[in-house]
Amino acid sequence: MNTRTARIALQMIGTAGLVALAACSGDPGAPGKDGTNGDAGQAGDAGQIGLTGEAGPPGPTKPTRLIDDRMPDWTQANRDRLNKLITDKGITSPSFDPKNRPVAVFDWDNTVLKNDIGDATFFWMLRHDKIRQPAGKDWGMSSATLTTAAKAAMNTACDALAAAGDPLPTGSNTACADAIYYAYDQGTTPPSAGSVAAWAPEKTLTTDNPYAWAGQVQQGYTPQEIHDFARAAYFEGATAPIGTTQTVGSVSGLNGYVRVYDQIADLIGAMQANGFDVWVVSASPEWVVAAIAPEAGVPENHVVGIRYLLASNGKQTRDMQGCGTIADGTNTIITFDEGKRCFINKAIFHELPASQMPTNPVVTKRPTFVAGDSDTDIAMLKDATELKLVINRNKIQTMCNALSNYQGKWIYNPMFISPKAKKATPYACSTAKDAAGNVLVNEAGQAMTDQTEP
Repeated sequence: MNTRTARIALQMIGTAGLVALAACSGDPGAPGKDGTNGDAGQAGDAGQIGLTGEAGPPGPTKPTRLIDDRMPDWTQANRDRLNKLITDKGITSPSFDPKNRPVAVFDWDNTVLKNDIGDATFFWMLRHDKIRQPAGKDWGMSSATLTTAAKAAMNTACDALAAAGDPLPTGSNTACADAIYYAYDQGTTPPSAGSVAAWAPEKTLTTDNPYAWAGQVQQGYTPQEIHDFARAAYFEGATAPIGTTQTVGSVSGLNGYVRVYDQIADLIGAMQANGFDVWVVSASPEWVVAAIAPEAGVPENHVVGIRYLLASNGKQTRDMQGCGTIADGTNTIITFDEGKRCFINKAIFHELPASQMPTNPVVTKRPTFVAGDSDTDIAMLKDATELKLVINRNKIQTMCNALSNYQGKWIYNPMFISPKAKKATPYACSTAKDAAGNVLVNEAGQAMTDQTEP
């Protein structure tokens, strides 16, 4: 093919192609579906750390306050030990945990208060005709542990004076007042009825039945009425001169004054200011002690005493709250001796019933500090993990333990008002027995030798 012929052929093919393309073109088709996403890319580098915030205010470097040096009658050694406890366990301690504050427990009568608010209120009720004739004139309805002789003495002296449920005129009727007073304070019938035992039993390791009866004779009153009786008794005693006595029935010379110890109120305040959780645990009725506890700086809701059950009408019954595995209304446990330990575990540390009666093996679930004066307090004193303070009233269990001083954690101090003289003879620690007839032992269960005050 020559050159001219080839050029004509190419022109003809181009023209035909254009014609063919024109003949095949139509409307555009619908868009196709999106394709699948590709793999994710790699994460970018982390950003820079932000600037450090400003430092918070420094924590306390020394206790908020300690025992006031102006408070007299602490021994210097005891003042130092108490201040060290506050420093070592309070808010300045590296181990201080605001969610688990150290617990301090004080007995009330003769530890925080000079004399006994339970006694003062009971005597006030007798002098002001506030004790009622029991239902059916049956004194067994006030306590099932009164002996037949005690009930008969009260029936003889009181039956004719008032109808069941009405107040007895004990402010003016000496014989009736005596029958009730002797059962409560002496544990016997009055001399006119032979001075025989009024209780069976009088005491166990978990209850003192005369103590319980101090509240059981308040049955039929509301908590507020009982509160008011206690306030009246306290006001009368707190305004009476130190050393005042009173007469109940035919019995004279009974304590007629009370005082909150300034030194203990100051210690309570120092502990509270430094983060301690301060409680009162007393063998007096709870509504009685709670009415007075604010006088020492302790709120009413931080008082544990004998807890009575209320009837549906809101009035107190003779029955008491149980603890541990002892049911409500059994009336065999109060805040007395081992009962104090039980109610501390129940009301303060919120342990389950099976764990309320024994000493808690977890030391953070026990009081750091306990103060008491009598054998009523011995179980809770032994449970304190750091320091145990005894106000010395020459009580054998407390003083045997304080003088034996197991692990060096016991201290004792004279009473701040009318202190007792130093006991001239040794405490018979090796032969004395507790309320259950057991030999006295320390926290490790070891018997103690006789002890003499230095």
